[in-house]
Amino acid sequence: MALYRKYRPASFAEVVGQEQVTRPLSVALDSGRINHAYLFSGPRGCGKTSSARILARSLNCIEGPTSNPCGVCPSCVSLAPGGPGNLDVTELDAASHRGVDDMRELRDSAIFAPAESRYRVFIIDEAHMITREGSNALLKIVEEPPEHLIFIFATTEPEKVIGTIRSRTHHYPFRLLTPQSMRGLLERTVASEGVHVDDSVYPLVIRAGGGSPRDSLSILDQLIAGSGPEGLTYEVALPLLGVTDLSLIDAAVDALATGDRAALFQTVDDVIEAGHDPRRFVEDLLERLRDLMVLQAVPDAFDLGLVDAPTDRATVLSGQASGFTAGQLAQLAATVNDRIADMRGATSPRLLLEILCAHLLLPAAPVQGAGGVAAVAAPAAQPAPAAAPAAPASSGKVFERPSVRRAREEAEKKAAEAARAPSQPSEPQSAPKPESAPEPAAQAAPEPPKAPEPAPEPEPVQDPVETLRSRWSAIRDEVARQNKVAAIMLAEARVLGLKDDTLVLGHNTGALAERLNAESNNAVIAKVVSEEARRELQVHCVIGTDPAAAGFSPVEKKETWNPQSQAPAPRETAGADTGSAGSADAPEEPESPAPAETPADPPTTSSWGKPRALGGDASPAPAPAPAKPAQTPPTPTPPAAENKPSWQRIAERGRANAARQAAERAARPSFDDGVPLPPEPMDDHEAPPEEPAPAPAPEPQPAAATVTAATSQSEEEEEMLQAAQEPGNFDRRDATTIAVELLEQELGARRL
Repeated sequence: MALYRKYRPASFAEVVGQEQVTRPLSVALDSGRINHAYLFSGPRGCGKTSSARILARSLNCIEGPTSNPCGVCPSCVSLAPGGPGNLDVTELDAASHRGVDDMRELRDSAIFAPAESRYRVFIIDEAHMITREGSNALLKIVEEPPEHLIFIFATTEPEKVIGTIRSRTHHYPFRLLTPQSMRGLLERTVASEGVHVDDSVYPLVIRAGGGSPRDSLSILDQLIAGSGPEGLTYEVALPLLGVTDLSLIDAAVDALATGDRAALFQTVDDVIEAGHDPRRFVEDLLERLRDLMVLQAVPDAFDLGLVDAPTDRATVLSGQASGFTAGQLAQLAATVNDRIADMRGATSPRLLLEILCAHLLLPAAPVQGAGGVAAVAAPAAQPAPAAAPAAPASSGKVFERPSVRRAREEAEKKAAEAARAPSQPSEPQSAPKPESAPEPAAQAAPEPPKAPEPAPEPEPVQDPVETLRSRWSAIRDEVARQNKVAAIMLAEARVLGLKDDTLVLGHNTGALAERLNAESNNAVIAKVVSEEARRELQVHCVIGTDPAAAGFSPVEKKETWNPQSQAPAPRETAGADTGSAGSADAPEEPESPAPAETPADPPTTSSWGKPRALGGDASPAPAPAPAKPAQTPPTPTPPAAENKPSWQRIAERGRANAARQAAERAARPSFDDGVPLPPEPMDDHEAPPEEPAPAPAPEPQPAAATVTAATSQSEEEEEMLQAAQEPGNFDRRDATTIAVELLEQELGARRL
């Protein structure tokens, strides 16, 4: 019989290394606190199924429920290790009985009372393999079972058991055995078998078993079966377990300690010739480096059980550990650990092993730099002569990893700086007169003025408000990517100013201003504005778009190109027949005598008529316009007071052209037997209604009227310029109406 079956525990007292499970279960059995469902979880081979059988045996013992079954009653005998089993205890492998039909069959049979025992126990192994449908079929009976029914679920993946079942069980987690507990179990088993096993074999078996009692006993059973009359020796166990020979590991470690390249690569050849797996060799080498690192840090590691190695190897390992520094061992172990993954599935494992050895044999840089920080910081603290020998060490042509090269270059740089630092004060000391020492310092002082060179900082800092105004379109686009509704409501919003850390926006619609101040919209706008202004800002929207009304300075009017304003201003001031459109400052120009001669210039002739300044509603001048300049007093007249607005003149020309084209089409001969062609579609744009020609304005106007006309003209001009900058469309509705309509469509808003 296999050792793991022969030495299966028969009670909770015989279970090794699972005190976190056996102790509370024993107390619950002795106190009579029995639950209807249990869940045992943990790695494979750690004793879950064995503990489930012990629990069933303890429940049905004639003296039970008890934590120590008597072992003589029919139930204990039938459920003992190697026993025939019991009719009332059913073991089910859920890996092969996982469907809904299997669970229904189990449910139908579970309602019957036990035949000869106290409880009917169902041990369901690999419970995570049950399908969701099967678990649902089993759920009702697990939730409310009969008094005689107990379920024990065993699984390696408890998270895959559905929560409705897991929540109705008592969960006990199992774990792998520690090396000390496993060694005690193996020694007791070997003593029971009466076989001699060398002490150096136990670490090999424990490492191969991976902490699982079942796997470790299986490996030990195999080794004992293949051993001779002298017992199980290290030489017999080594090839069977595939472990690298200790002599090869020792040779590799000695070559690394001395930097002997030839010896290390010869060791690699011996590993390949001996038929060892290169990956396994690397794993064993990493394990040895770990043991040496622990021994170096803790000299009595063998006594404390920190090193999993034979005790007779203590002297050898201690000597190997003394041949390295702490930084060397750490660096070597890290390099091996980083490259061990490359050995899996490699097409040329020997080549990868040799590359690994080449990295381990890198010259002083990786080893001395194993101290990394220490190697870099040391030259800075030492004088220049101590750091100088580092140069010849790097003179040879050797391969360096990028990290090693950067560390070496940084160390050399700091060493050079440290060497220059003490040399500067030594020069003044060599001067014969101590009084003259300050003079070199004064002469060297002109060098610091180079520092103020990066002083182009005092550049004029742009006003954040102006920055936001100039970037308003980009801000709206960014807001649109995060909140389309907020971007729609920002269409008519304007930046008014900045109060402390709050950006004040203006909106002509009160309802939209309130919606912009809502948390859902305001947070997005504030975030985008803060990112654009590179400072934390809050946003508040008020009603009205006039900065002066909100307590801010008015927005400066920027000059923009306008073809209507390119005519020279003196022509307008000299006489209305010149037809040039001037700015609001044009009436002041006639005060100088120079523009008085400009009316003598011949008026410009054009088929488009005379240009007209924006704004104003006065009628055009009468026919005898050329004689007008002689009669007009030199006092300035309000601009745009004698001509029609430009849009009106353009509309009139459009209507005239349309009438002329219609007359021409009517005069053309038809082509379809005298049937005239249908009229061509007219432009959808309606021309503004004609304004009746007002009476000629009185010659003298008060100053107030002049200011009012100039103001209305400037306002109209500003509105026209703003309208020209907006994207054009065929929709004649204002932006507020469009925004309200979009809000009604997107949000179901209601007009107030």
